[in-house]
Parts: sequence; structure tokens; C-alpha cells
Amino acid sequence: MPYRQAWNLQHKLHQAVLGAKAAHEELPERLLLVEHEPVYTLGFHGNAQNMLASEQWLQSRGIEVVRIERGGDITFHGPGQLVAYPIIDLESHGLGVKTYVALLEQAVIDTLAHYSIKADRVEGATGVWVNVGSKEEAKICAIGVKCSRFVTMHGLALNVNTDLSFFHAINPCGFTTKGVTSMQAILGRPIDMAHVKTTFTHIFLSLLPTK
Repeated sequence: MPYRQAWNLQHKLHQAVLGAKAAHEELPERLLLVEHEPVYTLGFHGNAQNMLASEQWLQSRGIEVVRIERGGDITFHGPGQLVAYPIIDLESHGLGVKTYVALLEQAVIDTLAHYSIKADRVEGATGVWVNVGSKEEAKICAIGVKCSRFVTMHGLALNVNTDLSFFHAINPCGFTTKGVTSMQAILGRPIDMAHVKTTFTHIFLSLLPTK
């Protein structure tokens, strides 16, 4: 799905949750799972200088750079990458923003463990990483969220079968000394995306508390 189409859908669903919350109705919360056409997105406070490619390079490939309202810096979205957008009310789940981000990280860590990939957090660097503490430390999942009146937008991007060459055009998430990897690169084979979606969804919902 084109990025802007999914972005507009997020806004529509976000407003629906806010409206139901204000009316004390059942909340139409959603978990959107999508693969995007190639696009670079830049967080609200992100540094545009972390886009290394020229305008000509981007135009020749039909790739847009979109500045959006989430946290975090610049990242890439494209085919073979699982992007998850939970549209949920944190208050109804008894969550704060930091706890919610940690929950997203844990859902990815547990999903990767299902494929025998050991992943972890890196202090001061939101997201999920592999080979933590070694020279091969690399990011496998970027996380950037927006929370307005306790209702979330945006989310995470897990590299499953992603073409990692697109990350050469940026300083991913603002980092200049850390690499990026994917499940396919680690395991040496293409991964069934439908299976990853099902696994992640089950784990995410199991970790999401209910009041």
C-alpha cells in the first residue's frame, strides 16, 4: 500500500477511537499490518541531513521522502518489511507511552525468538537489535510512535525480506556507525511474511494488557 494512503487511514481510525472514547462507546481499536511501496519517512524532529541520496536519485526511482508526526529520525519502508500500526487507547490498557514502546519492542523480540533469532534492546536507541554489544550490532526493527490524547498512531517496521540496499541512502534512525539487517539476511532464506504477521499479531495481543 502506498505510504500516504496508509497514513490517511491511520488518521481516520485515530479519530474514530477518539470519538468513541469521548462518547463512552466501545473503542474501535485496530492493528494495521502492511507492506509499503518504497518510501523514506522522517520523524517530526528528525534531521533531514540524514537523507544522503540526491533528489535526482530519489526521483529516478520514484521514491518520496515524507516528514510525519511520529518520533524518531529517518527510516525506509518497502516491500518485504512488516509495518505494524496499532491504533489503540493507552488509557484503556493501563499503559504509558514508555511502557507501550517497551511492549512493542518485546513483541518483536518474542517474534524473532520464534525464528531462533536472538534480539534485544540497546540502551538509548529505541527499536530492536541483533548481535548487541558486538561489532556486528545491527538494527532489525525501527520504532516510532505518535500518541495524541492517549491514542496511538504509527508503530514499528520489522525487516523480514527487505532489500537492505535502500538503507545505504540514509543514516538509519540517525545512526552513522550501526548497521541494518533483516530476518532473511540472518537466516539465509526468504521468510514467509504471512507467518510472521500471524506470529507477531498473536504475541502483540498476548502482551497487550486489558483493564
